[in-house]
Amino acid sequence: MTANTTDRADGVGAPDLSGTTTLGYEQARDELIEVVRRLEAGGTTLEESLALWERGEELARVCRHWLEGARARLDAALASEHEDAEGTAEHGASSP
Repeated sequence: MTANTTDRADGVGAPDLSGTTTLGYEQARDELIEVVRRLEAGGTTLEESLALWERGEELARVCRHWLEGARARLDAALASEHEDAEGTAEHGASSP
């Protein structure tokens, strides 16, 4: 798997991040794992390494965004469940 790059005027490849906004969590995570694997394996030029690192940073942001959204949904569900339980307890306590 190769990182998508676009040519800049200075000749250094910059990562093409246009597709990351539509990536799902699993897709971004899997690509991030591949980017890390390639960086750890070495054998890339400085420019390629920088492009991979930049792509990895963007993928990490996408993953973090998905995880923060999931955490917010879980927190909201738990808060709602807690409120429902308190409401039920209050109604039960006021009944004879």
